[in-house]
Amino acid sequence: MSGVKPTEGGGMGLTPPDRGDPMLLHEQVAAEIRRAILDGEARPGERLPQARDLAAELGVNTNTVLRALRALRDEGVVEMGRGRSIRVSGRPDRGAVALKLKELVEVARRHGVGRDDLVAMIERLPR
Repeated sequence: MSGVKPTEGGGMGLTPPDRGDPMLLHEQVAAEIRRAILDGEARPGERLPQARDLAAELGVNTNTVLRALRALRDEGVVEMGRGRSIRVSGRPDRGAVALKLKELVEVARRHGVGRDDLVAMIERLPR
């Protein structure tokens, strides 16, 4: 069985969430795990560290990590087995974002919002 190659200190090299960011903490954690998978820090079939270890690395509550992992499980990115086993099951990619963007463009078009106006609206969103 292969596991995630830990960085110094035993973690995955994840960046802690920005508490000043309006994005919810569990969403930031999920996004950071997605990024790590996309960057090859964890590959399909590999085990991720336990939720409590990820929480310690990220400086968040274990429940925050578990909520992020459940979201990733629902997306098909990770599998949460019996006990504390968490494995990468799929690879998130920009395809999911592209699909949502297409949906957004279609909704905007149906409501009379042109592409330039849509881009301007996105640029005005808080970061």
